[in-house]
Amino acid sequence: MSAERLADYIDRMHAAAEQARMLTENMDEEAFLSDLRTQLAVTMSLVLLGEAASRIATSHPDFLEEHQELPWARICGMRNLIVHDYYRADLSAIWTTVRRDLQTLISELESLRHWRIQGE
Repeated sequence: MSAERLADYIDRMHAAAEQARMLTENMDEEAFLSDLRTQLAVTMSLVLLGEAASRIATSHPDFLEEHQELPWARICGMRNLIVHDYYRADLSAIWTTVRRDLQTLISELESLRHWRIQGE
């Protein structure tokens, strides 16, 4: 995988995570659980996030080893659950992921993007 393609996938992950956070901004869990449109939009953002991570895992597995600070398996696993067994997905867990865990992931992806740009 070229460095340019890798950077593109990282950017896609970052954009999808930001989008999921933005879609739930100013909402509480109860509002999220009663809003089908937001649920579908957020889960699609998580699918896009997981798809980009999956492509990195497939095309450049050593990159995952170099950057174990990201929860690659959890990201890909959530994508797989949503895509293959959506009705089993726990919307409360998705809410928690988006509101609690994605901010950390976004920060880690920003650091990773800057690291790749500097070539360190």
